[in-house]
Amino acid sequence: MTEKNKKGNKEPLGSPKGMRDLVGQDYYNFQGFFEKAQEVAVYYGFKPIETPILEYEETFTTAVGVGTDIVDKEMYTLKTKGGDHLAMRPEHTAGTMRAYIEHGMQNEPQPVMLYTGSPVFRHDKPQRGRYRQFWQFDMDALGSEKSIIDALVVKAVLTILEEAGAHNLSVEINSIGDKECRGQYLKELTAYYKKHLSSLPAVDRERLKTNPLRILDSKEEKTKEINIDAPDSIGSLCASCKKHFKEVLEYLEEMGIAYTINKNLVRGLSYYTRTVIEIIEQDGGEGGTPLTIAAGGRYDYLGKQLGSKKDIPAMGISIGIDRVVGAPWYKKLSPRIMKKAKFYFIQLGSDAKLKSLNVIEILRKAHIPISQSLSKDSLGAQLAIAEKLGMPYALIFGQKEALEDSVIVRDMSNRSQETIKLAKLLEYIKTLK
Repeated sequence: MTEKNKKGNKEPLGSPKGMRDLVGQDYYNFQGFFEKAQEVAVYYGFKPIETPILEYEETFTTAVGVGTDIVDKEMYTLKTKGGDHLAMRPEHTAGTMRAYIEHGMQNEPQPVMLYTGSPVFRHDKPQRGRYRQFWQFDMDALGSEKSIIDALVVKAVLTILEEAGAHNLSVEINSIGDKECRGQYLKELTAYYKKHLSSLPAVDRERLKTNPLRILDSKEEKTKEINIDAPDSIGSLCASCKKHFKEVLEYLEEMGIAYTINKNLVRGLSYYTRTVIEIIEQDGGEGGTPLTIAAGGRYDYLGKQLGSKKDIPAMGISIGIDRVVGAPWYKKLSPRIMKKAKFYFIQLGSDAKLKSLNVIEILRKAHIPISQSLSKDSLGAQLAIAEKLGMPYALIFGQKEALEDSVIVRDMSNRSQETIKLAKLLEYIKTLK
């Protein structure tokens, strides 16, 4: 709601808390990163997908899981006039898996490798690098349980981040097992936490009932101390999970990717199995503190949770675009569409204004970007804008030029100028530095 000022007028509306506009260079920074990420993804064999912003609420309550902060506290939900319960996507993975099943992608050559980059929504506490509408770039490989797929996704994500300017990345990795060995680990973990129940904060005592793995990811200081001696999942892995994890590490080592095994790394969503991973930029946070900028893992059982008749092994990682673009090391990648304009188009008089769009179209077809103020009439006003923008050249199209199908090309550095026929304009422009 808006508040009234002292004169009784309403304050201008602003964007909702935790959401913001992307204007000018900010927009180009996002677009530049997406184009770089897309380019790398395509070279590694990924193809694009875009899922709806709105999904049925069950897509996330089933997939992400009750007992997670996203479902319990952060998801934006609504009820349609037709009575459907929908949610604004809080992450991409569940929607991507839903689309894979719905469109029969299991009948295509496996794995199906997909990328997407678009906004997601969580009613989280806004802070630096964390918004309620934020952008993620996801890379997912669905339909293969092979360990090499885990390594491929990690390598592709690291490549994107490094080419965007990250220079001090670290990889933290863990395996949380599968349905063959997870149960035994959860029993050991639950028994351990019950011994420390009186010391656990209320939020983690509640997690013990619904999702004990989340306690390992707790941000509570008391819980962090308790977690130091908590049983680790690797010690409980079955033979096939141990083999899978060992192979993933061998692939990373072969590619020269350094990693640290973090026994408390579980990720916050309930659909993860086996490999879980976080990629941290050591200088990425405020004051040069470490900042997680990408994370994900394997989610082999999500497909069945969403209605598939059989399990669909899958691996994916998500990059937090807001954190990358806001980092001091980000290269501010320019979108391919961006060509810096060298020419400021000036029109004078009604005849020239009438024909101006045709002249601009000639330049557009030749891929020559311009700046202009077609709403202005004064030569002085338009020249002043050209100077303010630092334009090297002005194209002056007045009444005389409109009649003669010509344009004046002025060098803004020394005020020299030449009159060039429109038919020869493109040829002349090529001679200019």
